[in-house]
Amino acid sequence: METLEASLEKVFGFSTFRSGQKAALTALESNQDTLAILPTGAGKTLVYQLYGYRHRGCVLIVSPLLSLMNDQVDRMRISGFKRVAAITSQTGYVERQVILERLNDLQFLFLSPEMLAQPQMLARVGQLDLSLLVIDEAHCIVQWGPDFRPEYLLLGAIRTKLNQPLTLMLTATAGKVTRQEISKQLRSQPQVVTESVDRPNIFLDVENVANEAEKQSRLQALVTKLQLPGVIYFSSKQQATDTALWLQQTTGVQAAAYHAGLSGEDRFRIQQQFMTGQLDLICATSAFGMGIDKNDVRFVIHYHLPADLESYAQEIGRAGRDGQPSIAILLYAPGDEQLPLALGQSNRPDEETIARYYAHPQSFADDDPVIHLLAFYRGHGISQAAVTQLFTRREKERNRALANMLAYARERRCLRQVWLQAFDETSPAHSAACCAPGEVALDLDQLKLLRQPAAVTENAPTDWETRLNRLF
Repeated sequence: METLEASLEKVFGFSTFRSGQKAALTALESNQDTLAILPTGAGKTLVYQLYGYRHRGCVLIVSPLLSLMNDQVDRMRISGFKRVAAITSQTGYVERQVILERLNDLQFLFLSPEMLAQPQMLARVGQLDLSLLVIDEAHCIVQWGPDFRPEYLLLGAIRTKLNQPLTLMLTATAGKVTRQEISKQLRSQPQVVTESVDRPNIFLDVENVANEAEKQSRLQALVTKLQLPGVIYFSSKQQATDTALWLQQTTGVQAAAYHAGLSGEDRFRIQQQFMTGQLDLICATSAFGMGIDKNDVRFVIHYHLPADLESYAQEIGRAGRDGQPSIAILLYAPGDEQLPLALGQSNRPDEETIARYYAHPQSFADDDPVIHLLAFYRGHGISQAAVTQLFTRREKERNRALANMLAYARERRCLRQVWLQAFDETSPAHSAACCAPGEVALDLDQLKLLRQPAAVTENAPTDWETRLNRLF
């Protein structure tokens, strides 16, 4: 078989691998399950694409988001991979039947955990000659599995039913505890390939504000001054929507909201407008980001406190993929931790609810998300005691993760040191180009992140002409 470098050149036209790619491929070529923890923008998808090119059979990719799957399918087809398909909840009946009829001919198949867990689909997949099972965004097993998308917790059993195929687990961030949990849930002892999560070109900043009004005022000032494009993360869909409209009206930037409450068509349209430069700013929830490959994002601002440093690392990794100076700003007001606490508890049953449900399951309506979650566990034969223990452990993990996030927000010396410690990494020596903790003033001019005034020419279009050009 040709060398990895020869395959890389032939398929992608590159002469060298990015950091971590060859190590992951080498482990797979040795028939070793692999957990590849590679930074955002490091080219994780190339690993399974190149492996699929080099080996007979089908590569099955388990992916968390519909938009992410559809985007990957489109990109792969453009790159020359023709035998690739995704089956999602939005796949029409006729299209699904066509894909199922040619399933044995596919080189790559994308499914969500929920789709793969369906007995009929699992039976069909079980008949395939799988060369590789890929768990994309593998941190979702830990972050989403227990109390949001429990099908993630079935992946270990599914992997067993598929006769333990060679497995690649991909993520941009995974601390020691997350790595252990991924391995445990997938019933694997993978070789770990990891690269530093540190992105030296991303300046880290925490801004202390007194209250909501001051936070909004500071956000407006930052959006007015900072180089574009940028992303602002919120924990509320409504606030993302309202703020996008407000910033467009008050600062003149072209902004839009992106969250799970939008239709698939709207999310795709907004994503494409941002990618092509028609939008300057996205006000988003955590639904935005996975698979977004835009190199020139200059800033990521978090309006609300993230629930953990792993999520934070994933989201600030959208900035500065081109290696140019960029910034990650966290706006923090006293008491901000109450929102992630409340969100964490909203879909988690307490011990009394678990006991009452298991005693009389028929007396509960399944349209309640919490009851739906309990019905899932009971339907898969998981006992009341085991479910109680699962959620007790999950609450402790969430509280510990939030405490680490708070320690970052309240740090007074070096933000990068606190951030990297969470991933068992040693921080480089602190410098003025590293970070600005809460009480340190932010100098955007020194960081070369101030927006430059637009050049004025004699034939410059009037404002209404500019707006028309943007629209059409």
